Amino acid sequence: MLTNESSSRHALAISLAAVMVAACSDRAPETETAPAEPPAAVVTETSDGFSVVEASFSDMQAAMAAGQTSSEEIVRQYFDRMELYEDRLGATLALNDGALAQARKLDAERKAGHVRGPLHGIPVALKDNIHTTSMPTTGGALAFEGYIPPYRATLVANLETAGAIIIAKTTLTELANWVATGMPNSYNAVRGYGYNPYDPRPDPREGFDDGRGIMDTGGSSSAIGTTANLWAANVGTETSGSIQIPSNNNALAAIKPTVGRVSRYGIIPITADQDTAGPMAKYVADAAALLSAMEGVDNHDEATGICPPPADGDYSSHLKADALRGARIGIPRSYYYEPTTPPGKDAPVGGLSAPETQAMQRAIALLEAQGAIIVDPTDIPSVVAEEPDNNQLLFQNCYDLPQGKGGDANCSVILKYGMKRDFNKWLDSLGDSAPLPTLTALREWNLAHRDEGAIRYDQAELDISDEMDVEADFARWRADRDKDIRLTRTEGIDAALAAYDLDALFFPAWRSENLLNKAGYPAVIVPFTAVPNAVDPRPPTALTPYPCRSA
Repeated sequence: MLTNESSSRHALAISLAAVMVAACSDRAPETETAPAEPPAAVVTETSDGFSVVEASFSDMQAAMAAGQTSSEEIVRQYFDRMELYEDRLGATLALNDGALAQARKLDAERKAGHVRGPLHGIPVALKDNIHTTSMPTTGGALAFEGYIPPYRATLVANLETAGAIIIAKTTLTELANWVATGMPNSYNAVRGYGYNPYDPRPDPREGFDDGRGIMDTGGSSSAIGTTANLWAANVGTETSGSIQIPSNNNALAAIKPTVGRVSRYGIIPITADQDTAGPMAKYVADAAALLSAMEGVDNHDEATGICPPPADGDYSSHLKADALRGARIGIPRSYYYEPTTPPGKDAPVGGLSAPETQAMQRAIALLEAQGAIIVDPTDIPSVVAEEPDNNQLLFQNCYDLPQGKGGDANCSVILKYGMKRDFNKWLDSLGDSAPLPTLTALREWNLAHRDEGAIRYDQAELDISDEMDVEADFARWRADRDKDIRLTRTEGIDAALAAYDLDALFFPAWRSENLLNKAGYPAVIVPFTAVPNAVDPRPPTALTPYPCRSA
């Protein structure tokens, strides 16, 4: 589900989230597997019977207000669950030893009559590319193992001011999945592999038996710990799908905000053109509360302030039972629901499997039953454009060694250029504490420490980034950025919204991620149903060479 970037539209997106689809994707193992009972089935309780398992922020607040539990006890329950399940799941990269002390402080504030808001005393985790000064920030890279940065991220300061307890750092795909195209989701050199709580087994198939999970966790952000009730919610980051896809694969609600709503200061980057942080939670209201606390204007990030926050500063106030009444919701059929053949190509691409189609039909019917006006079809103009240069499907990102210099004429350099530009800027911001001075130095360190596991899947993406020249290749970056914006905004999402007078677009699961991330626009995703855990029978195409990746 995708809205435009105004404050009122974003609030509508959150209201619509309660009926959005996040069907299991087609990136599962080739054979059906019976899901193991999720770790969340084991309940940890206090003497008064309160359990953190499946508890929402409001459940916890009510229990603390009634004296049924405390923030300290909630933290203890989560730590107990981590001790039980961490070895099986590989969900964490670091724990905050000061979490209990912070909880006791917040309990004392509550006892004195001061409650900061819906996050007061609530334990949340951060993707390990987000700076804290209480735990290391590694990005999962062996070169940064144990590194504690000299400053915390702006969003961390905002969350702590709101009363949240940063309990842990989540695992991630190394450097937000900008290292190597063959790297499995939730793998990094510091922690190893992470596993989906719904089936946390290693993949036994030949060629896939390197330790990766049999059920894909999705994306470079981790949803593992929130799904398994190791903490109440977490903050992920997205450059191209890494909030939406893991939330889809692990049955979470999440918000990928408009770029600029949340400061990126203190986050290891891929590219400032597309990077954003966003909330991942079990409940839409929890994700809304997290976003309210995270966002704000920051002098360290010039993109912030692009959209005004809600007038009352609280997205939760927009969660209304009748919010869909009269809302005009567009259904972009071509490519996202039904296969389409791009100009100059011989075979169709995109579309849904039969179970996915049935799931979306039920979801659309539910939207309509809640009072939405369904506008169907509302194809994205750049997706169905007949001229190749105007067709968004024919201009994907450069990802792998064949798309290095000399092979990148027909793909966007935004990610590989941005990584060179913005990663070096981030290293500069660390001052004398920086473990390495440049992206080049990181690549050299990785090669020197290959035998220690630094680059098990090589570093093709770092290689094609480092060959970019920030000054000499600026014109190419500018041209590709302009084309991305034209195809995804002007002739893409904006054109569809305007042509059909829409409030929002309704996409299956995470399928719109490339379109909306290039545009910098927001999306909300929530669980709706599940589809069979079997490989998609449709053959791969040249337009979808990396169906599992996200950054």
